[in-house]
Amino acid sequence: MANQKIIDAKKAQVKELAEKMKESKLVLFTDYRGINVTDVTDLRTKVRDTNGEYKVIKNNIIRRALEECKYEGLEEALVGPTAIIMNSEDYLESTKAIYEFSKNNENYKIKGGIIEGKVMTAQEIITIAKLPSREALLSMLAGALLGNITKLAVALGEVQKQKEVNA
Repeated sequence: MANQKIIDAKKAQVKELAEKMKESKLVLFTDYRGINVTDVTDLRTKVRDTNGEYKVIKNNIIRRALEECKYEGLEEALVGPTAIIMNSEDYLESTKAIYEFSKNNENYKIKGGIIEGKVMTAQEIITIAKLPSREALLSMLAGALLGNITKLAVALGEVQKQKEVNA
């Protein structure tokens, strides 16, 4: 039978992980098999640069933390070695960093995750990772609006010229 001290330590670990999951906008599960130490170190740096956190935690601990948070539907994601990426600030940048890494490393797979409290499949997460950044979307919108305003100004200028000619 397991030592009570070990059981208490694992319970504390589950509770701490559950609290982090509740605070995080992104909780992402990945399979890191076949990745060398240099690549993992590089990935950890990229995730850290997005204010995220990259950890390898036993599936049983993750499973219990998910139960405590009342998240369901991620059982398949907790098969085999699992790395967990969490970010409590901006989920898009961390998601993009993981997706870019997985494109360049065929062994590294996104298994699924939680974005802003919603359980998502790997394919849904990849779709989100492919979206342009918020700044890019805003600049596209500004460009579209500016183009229409320019057309309106030109049209109004032509109307004014015609009125001057007819007057």
